[in-house]
Amino acid sequence: MRADPRAGRVVHQLEGYDAFEPAALPPEPPLSYDDGLLTRLSVADTAVGRLDGLARTLPDADLFLAMYVRQEALLSSRIEGTECTMDDVLAFELLPDRGPSVDVGEVVNYVAALDRGIALLETLPMCNRLLLEVHAVLLRSGRGADKAPGEFRRSQNWIGGSRPGTAVYVPPPPQLVEDCMFGLERFLQAGHERMPVVIRAALAHVQFETIHPFLDGNGRVGRLLITFLLCHAGILRQPLLYLSLYFKKNRDEYYSLLDRVRREGEWEAWLEFFLEGVRQTADGAVATARRLESLFQEDHSRIQARGRVAGSALRVHDALKERPITSIQEIRRRSGISFPAASTGLSLLDELGIAREYTGRKRNRLFGYSRYIAILSEGTESS
Repeated sequence: MRADPRAGRVVHQLEGYDAFEPAALPPEPPLSYDDGLLTRLSVADTAVGRLDGLARTLPDADLFLAMYVRQEALLSSRIEGTECTMDDVLAFELLPDRGPSVDVGEVVNYVAALDRGIALLETLPMCNRLLLEVHAVLLRSGRGADKAPGEFRRSQNWIGGSRPGTAVYVPPPPQLVEDCMFGLERFLQAGHERMPVVIRAALAHVQFETIHPFLDGNGRVGRLLITFLLCHAGILRQPLLYLSLYFKKNRDEYYSLLDRVRREGEWEAWLEFFLEGVRQTADGAVATARRLESLFQEDHSRIQARGRVAGSALRVHDALKERPITSIQEIRRRSGISFPAASTGLSLLDELGIAREYTGRKRNRLFGYSRYIAILSEGTESS
């Protein structure tokens, strides 16, 4: 592997393979902001501002955030090979005592890791301690539990191939990982007042992926890092921007651009791609929120049009908005209505095509808000 000095240097190993050590951020020579890049930056900033404004005006903002986070957890975990669905995740959250499958457990861990990172940002700066704690939660169980959760790696990893000598990319050797991560931490904590936050997030993501500091979970933590940075800087008040779907849809270009940064120092090409992803993702989140808002209003009106029988059905509808897969017992707990009233309400929602029974059983039945779940599941299908 040959590397441009602007990106880093090749480190030859005694075992006969070459690893890569990235140069410190920010890039030197400095980034070149041509008119095209500045336009993309302006459009991306506007889209993020629109998304942040939505979080303050949406009637069910907390509800949307909770469900959107689960969509992101499923998407990000799907990139790493999980094979569960939104139905699986929501059903487990309703009945956790049954224990999750390995794949569902990884998605649940992702949600917990994101929550942990956002909570830590209330008292910590962007730092390695935060990333280590997030990683520990992410790999607390499941397939990565034996891959040193919450610790930087002490052995060589690689991407592609059966060994470092045949790999597509070999990150820094283990003895350099801590120094590289301390360098990234310094960049995250430095002022860089003249560098837009979205640009800093783009650079930090590449640097983290290039260092690949963990034995497992690098992709998921690297994607979370983007969201943490935007929230920490106050660009987003709520963690609502996730690029997993954009990276998934553009996987080949994503990996190609990472490679171009490492080999040729082509940061500007990466930034154009990243900023377009921010724009698409922010606009997509706003559109999804509006679609859900419209769905809830439409279904509310359809229920209300049924007159006297609508009362209990509206209470059931509210319960399904909070938990799109649920049981009669959970509906009673959330709404305070009786078992007969919950059953009557569900019957009306079934008749209207709003909810359906999932299990086919006569006892311990589960009901789902079909169109709501379908919207949340978009993009999470196997590819």
